[in-house]
Order: sequence, then C-alpha cells, then structure tokens
Amino acid sequence: MRLYRDLAAWWPLVSSPADYAEEATFFWEHLASACDAPPRRVLELGAGGGNNALHLKAHCTLTLTDISPEMLDVSRVINPECEHIVGDMRNLRLGRTFDAIFLHDAIEYMTTENDLRSAIETAAIHCRAGGAAMFVPDYVRETFAPSTDHGGHDSEVPGDDRAARYLEWTYDLDPDDTTYQVDFALLLRDGDGRLQVVHDAHTFGLFRREVWNRLLRDAGFAAYTVVDRWKREVFVAKRR
Repeated sequence: MRLYRDLAAWWPLVSSPADYAEEATFFWEHLASACDAPPRRVLELGAGGGNNALHLKAHCTLTLTDISPEMLDVSRVINPECEHIVGDMRNLRLGRTFDAIFLHDAIEYMTTENDLRSAIETAAIHCRAGGAAMFVPDYVRETFAPSTDHGGHDSEVPGDDRAARYLEWTYDLDPDDTTYQVDFALLLRDGDGRLQVVHDAHTFGLFRREVWNRLLRDAGFAAYTVVDRWKREVFVAKRR
C-alpha cells in the first residue's frame, strides 16, 4: 500500500484535510454524548495523516497512533501539538487510559475476525470505565455495494505546484469471505510537471453486524449504531 509509505507525502492532495470538517463534527457529537463526562483525553488508533485530528483537536487533547511512520510525519505538519506514536492497533499497549477512543476507516484494514477482535480489545484496554469508543467502517457485510469514486486536489501551499487525481474502484471478488478490494489509479504531477501513474491495491475487512456486536460485547462495550449522511453504520461503544 504505497499511499501509506513512499507516496505518503501525496496524501493531503489525495484526501484533503479540509474535507473532513463535517464528518468530524458528527463523530465528535456522538462520541462525546456516549461518555459519562465530556472527554478530555482521546486516543485515535489508525490516525493516518491526521485529517480527522485536525478538526477533533479543538475539543480535546489527542494522542495519535498509526502503523505507518510516514503517515504520522504527514500528520505532524498539520497537528504539531498532538502526541504521535507509531504502533499497530492490534497490539498497541500504552499503559494508560483515555476518556474516549476513535477509530476511523483504518479499522477496515482488519481483514480477519481475529484482527478485528484484537483492535477492539486494544480500544477497550485503553478506554476508561464510563468512556466510549467509536468505530467507523465504510461497510458492514449487509450494506456493501460495489462502487467507483474519484477526486484529488491541487496543492494550495505557496511554492508547491504538485497536484493529484485518483480513480477508486471498490468491489468484492468473494462474497463468502471477510474481505473486499479497493484499487486506486493515481495520477501524481510534481512541481516540474512530470506525471507518474500508480496502481495501489488495498484489501479491507468486511464483517456482519452480528460479528461486530459480539466482539464489542465480549470486550466489555455496550454498543449501538448511528448512521451518518454517507450511510455508514458507525459503532458507538460505551465502556462498561
């Protein structure tokens, strides 16, 4: 997945931080309302380039973790005041708890039930009693549909003449397993006008609602779902 390694510096042009303002507001309202007191310290697992954090940090002190050091370097540019820690959400152990835990669509890189269980357990271990966690998969098995999307941006940073465009193709080759595929065709133009074309293939996890609810319950959460305007089923989990 080159988007998170050697192409990480292109991430803000593929997915602009400014585009996350609306959904971050939705996430914060529902995450905060699930806690027994306003959350002050929040841990984000799989924070990537920090696009959600850019908007969430106005409400709390954020600790941002991701398996990709390159993506955390991108986040540090726009979130210098946040703590950044390289770590895998399946086995990260920080030795402290937080008022709330947030996992955006990075949770979809959990492609087996054991992976998903491990990530949920990490969230539970770091969430204080009375706090809450939020998980934002793009799909559950019952809502999956193949699709295509496109986008990209020109840099607005003075002196940076780069631009990026992409085509995203989402499909499922085997409806009986726990994964689906997303292929990205990327057009990346550098400041000198040179263009490179990149194919980047991603495999995501896809689980039934029953699996999600069972794993959350087993980890000590009382969970319910809310649906955002993109029709994603967002899992809000109160820590018992």
